[in-house]
Amino acid sequence: MKRNLRFKFIFIVVVILVCIYGIIGIPRSKAELIANWQKNIHLGLDLRGGTYLVVQVQQQDAFNAQAGTDAERLKEAARKAGVQYADVEVDEAKSLKDAKNVAIVIRGVPSTQAGTLRGLVNDQFTTWLLTPVNATDYKLTMRPTEALALWQRTLALSKNTIDKKVNALGLSEATVQQRREDADSELLVQMPGVDDPGRVKQILQTAAVLELYDVKGGPFASREDALAQNGGVLPAGTRLIGAPSTDPNARTGGVYLVARTPVVRGPDIRDARAEQGQMSNSWETGFVLSQDAAKRFSAYTGANIGQRLAIVLDGKVLSAPRIDAQISDQGRITGSFTQQEASDLALNLRAGSLPASVKYEQEDTVGASLGADSIHNGFAAGIAGVLAVVVAMLIYYKKSGWNATLALVLNAIILIACLSYFDAVLTLPGIAGIILTIGMAVDSNVLIFERIREELRTGKAIIPAVDAGFGKALLTIIDTHVTTVVSCAILFLFGSGPVKGFAVTLVIGLVANVFTAVFVSKFIFDWELSRPKPVTALSI
Repeated sequence: MKRNLRFKFIFIVVVILVCIYGIIGIPRSKAELIANWQKNIHLGLDLRGGTYLVVQVQQQDAFNAQAGTDAERLKEAARKAGVQYADVEVDEAKSLKDAKNVAIVIRGVPSTQAGTLRGLVNDQFTTWLLTPVNATDYKLTMRPTEALALWQRTLALSKNTIDKKVNALGLSEATVQQRREDADSELLVQMPGVDDPGRVKQILQTAAVLELYDVKGGPFASREDALAQNGGVLPAGTRLIGAPSTDPNARTGGVYLVARTPVVRGPDIRDARAEQGQMSNSWETGFVLSQDAAKRFSAYTGANIGQRLAIVLDGKVLSAPRIDAQISDQGRITGSFTQQEASDLALNLRAGSLPASVKYEQEDTVGASLGADSIHNGFAAGIAGVLAVVVAMLIYYKKSGWNATLALVLNAIILIACLSYFDAVLTLPGIAGIILTIGMAVDSNVLIFERIREELRTGKAIIPAVDAGFGKALLTIIDTHVTTVVSCAILFLFGSGPVKGFAVTLVIGLVANVFTAVFVSKFIFDWELSRPKPVTALSI
């Protein structure tokens, strides 16, 4: 018996030490203790203060882009199938409300080739429905199921991209979530500790789409000059990229004639980082390509030594350097960058580009003083609740009330430690979950103590009465906790961010409560009853 209790005691001590280490580490001073606490316990926006943005994803951009891509594919497929047409254009959606109404219009199709066109669309463009407008014109509209899938996919990609960009800034407590769980297109971005969201907004708005193009000519002074020097018509398979020299935002002074298809696209980038340039106080952004892109890039640069390669970022030519040697998987973007600009560009390249532009619907800042007030009020409420419970337990259950108090304190330590180890964010609803956990813990102890009282009233000895009390109360405790965990699971699946925080905190507290109320509390009783001096009466 003694040996068994010794092992239980060591196990409980180890759990306590692991929990304390997770909360405050091994501080060497008071300042370090406070710093470790602030580092390990992540406070939410409502406690710490900060900024939250309501971002509306402009879905029409994604729908227009998809329609534009499919229109180009349709032209190529029609050419290969021998289908004649006068023109293929996209009837773009002008607003978010009309996003799903985007259409592809094909005009001038001979009536004798209508069947061929219909078969072509049904075989290769299954996401679109072909509807005749008149004898020679047709309209392709997106199927409702495909439109819904594109809508949801665009929202999910936007959420993931924004999340990667925000968290890459070092805001580990930042959260990005859908504002309403329906077909809405709004995202809620919460950034605790951010007082000036200007830089964050700039980074979110930057698409950072990097593309490398084969240069066919230029730079030209203007687009008109480029067309004039090519007989008024661009060569097949080429396009113009650049900015007029009068554009103050242009990094180059002209327009370049480049291949229509880029050698490297943004998704081909595996990593990017800010690097010190060769000149003092100059910064560059280095990037690393994926394995497949590196093979293509190596073959291209090896075959085009001496030719120029245009580095295009967000539709503007940053530079067009000459290829001096074969390049494999790494490259550099040079320019008049500061360290901050180079770091932000690298961040955007790593996170990828948004599938659609975003519009800021709402921006609010929660002051740190409000967060401090919330912490103070929540802490005061928790202390008041714990003290009231402790006093009630000591009055009603006498010395056994200390047993419940120790289990209650250990429950709180385990709960806070789990929040630290899981990098969870503590919010006001989370504090509410902690307070509710206190009530559940007390309820478990009340069940056990009342069972022990009933057994003592039947005339049982103290040790059998304690064993029977814990044994009979265990199933009831598990039953109540399981039903509560199921309710928390439903809250987590269908609730918003604050509701999910409440559910997570409560579940952790319930699991800890089973350990403290059953295992730890039983150990304390057994330790007391195993003393050499027999216990003749139980203070309960």
